[in-house]
Amino acid sequence: MPPANPALDTASDAGAPAEAVTPLIRGVAVLHTLTDAGGTLSLSALERTTGLARSTVDRITSTLARMGYVRLDGRDAVLTPRVMELGNAYLSALRLPSLLAGRADVLADELDESVSLAVADRDGIRFIHQATRRRAMSLSFRIGDLLPAERTAPGALFATEWREPEWRAWRARRAADPRDSGFATVPPRQSADAGGDFEERVRAAAGNGWSLDDQLIEPGLVAVSVPVRDPRTGRIACAANVVSHTSRHTAAELRETLLPRLREAVRRMESDLRTPVRATAPAPSGLATWTGASKQELGRGFVESLARGLTVLTAFGEGRAALTLTEVAQATGLARATARRALITYEHLGLVRARDRVFELTPRVMGLGFPPLSRTSLPEIALPHMTELSELVHESTSLSVLSGRDIQYTARVATGRVMSVNITVGTRLPAYAASMGRVMLADLTDAERELDALTPLRPLTRHTVTDLPTLRRVLDEVRAQGYALVDEELEEGLRSIAVPVRDRTGRVVAALNVAMHAARHTVEECVRDILPELRATADRIEGDLRVAGRFTGVTVV
Repeated sequence: MPPANPALDTASDAGAPAEAVTPLIRGVAVLHTLTDAGGTLSLSALERTTGLARSTVDRITSTLARMGYVRLDGRDAVLTPRVMELGNAYLSALRLPSLLAGRADVLADELDESVSLAVADRDGIRFIHQATRRRAMSLSFRIGDLLPAERTAPGALFATEWREPEWRAWRARRAADPRDSGFATVPPRQSADAGGDFEERVRAAAGNGWSLDDQLIEPGLVAVSVPVRDPRTGRIACAANVVSHTSRHTAAELRETLLPRLREAVRRMESDLRTPVRATAPAPSGLATWTGASKQELGRGFVESLARGLTVLTAFGEGRAALTLTEVAQATGLARATARRALITYEHLGLVRARDRVFELTPRVMGLGFPPLSRTSLPEIALPHMTELSELVHESTSLSVLSGRDIQYTARVATGRVMSVNITVGTRLPAYAASMGRVMLADLTDAERELDALTPLRPLTRHTVTDLPTLRRVLDEVRAQGYALVDEELEEGLRSIAVPVRDRTGRVVAALNVAMHAARHTVEECVRDILPELRATADRIEGDLRVAGRFTGVTVV
């Protein structure tokens, strides 16, 4: 039985099949280590934790950076939202979040408690969806986090389907790690004997059809869980879990008051699982060609076998849950032999399972960077890209959202000039006179804009548009051209240009701008020189936002 934390043993190729790809094993270990560290770790710490040579760590992180999975920030390696496409491949193939998340969200609103969906991962569980309540004391686990089965309510349900090999593996893990030190996301056990009644709780769960967690993870945290069964096989597809705190409900109260409504929601979920798998777009193609070109460009600093191996995971997705070797090779453009070696490696690492000559992803894929990024915000996504933009154009860049009649700054990168735009995060400015405000107002319908409520438009400078019909025409032009340029309307001497930032549905959720003193760039120079870089930066932010927001709710502030 491998340890709970795969990074503890995957850096070594000891015990790996002869055909396993050693660089891929080591690259996976680096991703696991960064994940357990919260997403950021120095290169020296990666070297110590994985046991790999520094030159190997440098080559692996350079390759991951080329793939967009890691950002090298000085001496640190930082996971980026792009790495979430690996977990997205598993969640898309699983289908459960797409089919059941809406039911979980409705139940959370109805009960005013956190609701989660979890799947089994060997003798642990992983969350695949969270609908949390904003409270001082609330659920802190993230999508993709791995928890020991015996310390959760869903774990007892999944264990009702274990056979003797699974029980032996669980007992071996408990004996080797009695305090759960291999689980990075749970508090260590206070006693090595804690959870010793797990087998009794499993028998009770089998008889009751539900399971309770009475402060098994930590004092005060209670939960009740019900299995969601696959109507085709009758086996547990996932577990629906309601989580509360003893200040609101005891475990007994959860059973008495919330369990009936949870069961009703689960019945609806099981009905949803009868939905047939719909056709979907083919997997990304041309990946093998890209890795070959990157190797030619970067030479020894690019580990092509690692990059090619990681592309194999992205071959899976909705409608592509189970693939043959031929289908994986076709989807990635890799030779069959190369795809086969990658799949053998992943099977050794527990990331892929083989059944009847087809391959499926396992929940362990979620451990490759997903948890620390599952609660990322738009400002966190945007800031590295904004820093690059500011360094490129040598001007301040900002991100804002629409808040009523104002824009509110949510991220900012200022230049070190003697004369610069002095604005901080949280600053609010009237939307009608700001370039970012106009970009966001232009995306709204006439009814949504409520421009009449803005009148009278206060003149902030002698250039400010204060005539409502004129402002309407300006917003129509902004919508048509896709950007807004405001020239000394907000403040004398201040010129700014902004573009929208859209989510995966195409809705404008924020705006990005470059602001400067009017003496440094003419209006024509702003459009000719700065606008293309501004749009390219917005495209990169939107790309990360699409990946990060596929199965998680990305907050915009």
